[in-house]
Amino acid sequence: MVEVSDFKKKVKAFYRSQGRDLPWRRMRDPYRILVSEIMLQQTQVERVKTFYENFIKKFPSFAALARAEKSDVLRAWQGLGYNRRALALQKTAQIIVKKHGGALPRERGALESLPGIGPYTAGAIRAFAFDKPDIFIETNIRRVFIHFFFPRRRTVHDREILPLIKKTLDHKNPRAWYFALMDYGAMLGATETKNSNRRSAHYIRQLKFNGSDRELRGKVLRLMLARKKMQMESLGYTISQPEERIEKIVEVLLKEGFIKKKGDVISL
Repeated sequence: MVEVSDFKKKVKAFYRSQGRDLPWRRMRDPYRILVSEIMLQQTQVERVKTFYENFIKKFPSFAALARAEKSDVLRAWQGLGYNRRALALQKTAQIIVKKHGGALPRERGALESLPGIGPYTAGAIRAFAFDKPDIFIETNIRRVFIHFFFPRRRTVHDREILPLIKKTLDHKNPRAWYFALMDYGAMLGATETKNSNRRSAHYIRQLKFNGSDRELRGKVLRLMLARKKMQMESLGYTISQPEERIEKIVEVLLKEGFIKKKGDVISL
């Protein structure tokens, strides 16, 4: 196991020489940082980069996003996946405009009360937008600590990692320190022969996308964005899936607020 001081030196040296230049790192605007963090949930950085700047151009502020048509927000999100994040982001913008005067709150509890924002995202926003020394963990951070501090352990729990994150945190510049950890973790993810995160007690193997309900939900939503209104029977013919499965997917989309249904007609 590496010494804490050596660990910090190694991570910082890597960041100085190979740190990533990402568009959301070039500013401290809470809105833009929130958008990036929601997009980065379960999505790779390179994929987010292709969508982020276009989304910001279309919806440059909380107010612009809050008043936008839901269909326009979903169209701008198409290709990123996990479309419920787009709805959560817009709902958050509406709450911020209505209840917080258009300014993202700084308190962790207030952030976690907003749609789509959990403990990690709240901590990341506080660190990256407000330079607050919060303790949080995500995939790349977890990988770094398992790699350095638990090299021979078969199973590592986050409760063992969090005290190390606290111990090594740079209180003077938490923003840059977390960037450094994430970049080092991304490098390990690309170069390790055995993924350290598989030794995490929280590791979950990603389910196959092709043929999944998630893929089908995306197909139905894209079709609705193109057509705006359809009869259930027409939807079944177009998608070419069993009626029972189509009905199940439609019910999920109704429950999540993506579509509306009146009789046999569904619409955005």
